[in-house]
Amino acid sequence: MRRSGIWRVTLALLAAASFTSQQVAAQGVTTSALTGTVVSTDGQPITVASVTAVHLPSGTQYRAAVTSTGRYNLPNLRIGGPYRVTATSIGYEPKSENDITLALGQASRIDFRLTRAAVTLQGVTVTAERDALLNAGRTGASMTVSQLKVAVTPSIKRSTRDLTRLDPRSDGNMSFAGKNWLYNNISVDGSYFNNPYGLDDPAPGGQTNAEPIPYDAVAELQVSIAPFDVREGGFTGANVNTVTKSGTNEFRGSVYSFLRNDAFEGNEVSGQKVVANPDLSYNQTGLSLSGPIMRDKLFFYVNGEIERTKYPGSDFVASTGGATGLGVSRVQASVMDAIRQRMISAYNYDPGPYEGYFFHTDNDKLIAKLDWNMRPNQTLTLRYNYLDATRDLNPHPFVFSYAFTGRGPSSTSLPFYKAGYAIKNNLHSLAAEHNGRWDRFANRFFASYNRFRDQRAPFSEDFPTIEIGEGGVGYTTLGHEPFSIHNVLDQDVVQLTNNLSYFRGKHTYT
Repeated sequence: MRRSGIWRVTLALLAAASFTSQQVAAQGVTTSALTGTVVSTDGQPITVASVTAVHLPSGTQYRAAVTSTGRYNLPNLRIGGPYRVTATSIGYEPKSENDITLALGQASRIDFRLTRAAVTLQGVTVTAERDALLNAGRTGASMTVSQLKVAVTPSIKRSTRDLTRLDPRSDGNMSFAGKNWLYNNISVDGSYFNNPYGLDDPAPGGQTNAEPIPYDAVAELQVSIAPFDVREGGFTGANVNTVTKSGTNEFRGSVYSFLRNDAFEGNEVSGQKVVANPDLSYNQTGLSLSGPIMRDKLFFYVNGEIERTKYPGSDFVASTGGATGLGVSRVQASVMDAIRQRMISAYNYDPGPYEGYFFHTDNDKLIAKLDWNMRPNQTLTLRYNYLDATRDLNPHPFVFSYAFTGRGPSSTSLPFYKAGYAIKNNLHSLAAEHNGRWDRFANRFFASYNRFRDQRAPFSEDFPTIEIGEGGVGYTTLGHEPFSIHNVLDQDVVQLTNNLSYFRGKHTYT
């Protein structure tokens, strides 16, 4: 729930910790909320009434009794909808509001005005603010992408970064309000999905151009810059919070495949054709299935996805016979052939080709989720997430050698294939969330464990690194990659969080 009024009490019940010695201060909000009042036709609070919200696709029910002021609170509700919200009281006609959709991390307000059952009135119209936000001007700077917007927003890469770009404070990537992207906090279903070491990308899998979860599994996404919610903090950039889909009472399944090749890419600059081979291919294929295990009680959702990308390892070719042009390096093919032959004949070491080779960026993803309606006032969610990703790379072009600058491939330098390496990312994530609601209390317990392994694999067998230059500028590089392959990062992040909320009048204490 949002903080209401001037009284704000925050109790840190359990501190989150990671084995990387970084404190996990932020947590992701995964639910929505409803609040409002129940009054009679003369505007007097009805002190003995109850409000029931039913998530129609799953049959999940949430109930709350009103307070002495006629106010009710329904926290920790499943996002989305549609919902049917009904207010009932003995001696009054029940009233319902239908087609209610709840947004991630926001409290919607619905007020009810009940008429006495003994009185028959004709033409009575009940008006409710179905989409109005509680304290709309005080919820903080944030943007929410609903499930409908996720489905209809165009995306070339089918990446959540195409959704975060909808925020006007975004630089088009993952920097918000002018802050470096490493100052962001990223969460999935409340689980801390940052890269704690802070190397090159803010999220697991980012260095391999992979998403930690399948795009098809995204239910809603929220970007918060300055939220007022006491449960969100520990960042100075943005809080990027993603919630995944859940099963309902209806069996649903989908199979999808997205293909792209060089026919969709340009190969000319100002009317001049680029000499290098533009051959490439992209394939993203997935399968999802969801439905009930026990109707109105237990639901499942599973999505598996593979992504395969093939592209040229170099955008440049060596010059043959003094040829020039776009995509033609100053490096001479005859010189490169002589270097390679010398390495093979004298040292029995083949450095590989210097042009015409291809790289791959591949990843496999899986998410499995169970939602259990334990009781009318208690729910339990279990989630497992898996990512295995690999990305091929040339030797880092900006690493300065002892004598020369630039390692290519570029207009001045071409490395041999075996001078490169592959980045490998592997992620296992387990999470459990329990939500309970009582008359004046609500509680959320969350626990998760993320096991992230980040390492490098050289293309070359053990061999000295050799760099050759001409005119003070790098000409070619061959041998074993000496730098990035030593970035071996084992990260284990454990989260334990408990939020207890107490409702008193218009105020909420967390």
